[in-house]
Amino acid sequence: MGVFGRLQGWARRLKRDVLALWLAARDRRTPWQARAVAALVAAYALSPIDLIPDVIPVLGYLDDLILVPAGIFIAIRLIPAPLMRGFRAAAGALARRPVSRWGLAMVLALWAVGLAIALRWGMAVR
Repeated sequence: MGVFGRLQGWARRLKRDVLALWLAARDRRTPWQARAVAALVAAYALSPIDLIPDVIPVLGYLDDLILVPAGIFIAIRLIPAPLMRGFRAAAGALARRPVSRWGLAMVLALWAVGLAIALRWGMAVR
């Protein structure tokens, strides 16, 4: 397996772990500290908004390469191992499911409404 194959495997595991953390954050069996960290990490990793914008050369990708994996590592350490195994298995099953076009439509609609409100508010300020 070459470097590219290893990077793909790492990215797949990272994606699975983010989904597993999202599941852990919603499960009452997870300790509250772990739920809080898991929710923050999953929200940040899944959010289109970055702490440092990706358009900034080099620095823009540091948060994706350092902060997200570090947050995942910390959150996984806080979750009991048997629970994390279950969350990873559930995340793997969810990742194989088809993508929800309805969910995509809802997210796009929310962004459109937000943009319309921002534009209207911007016009009213003038």
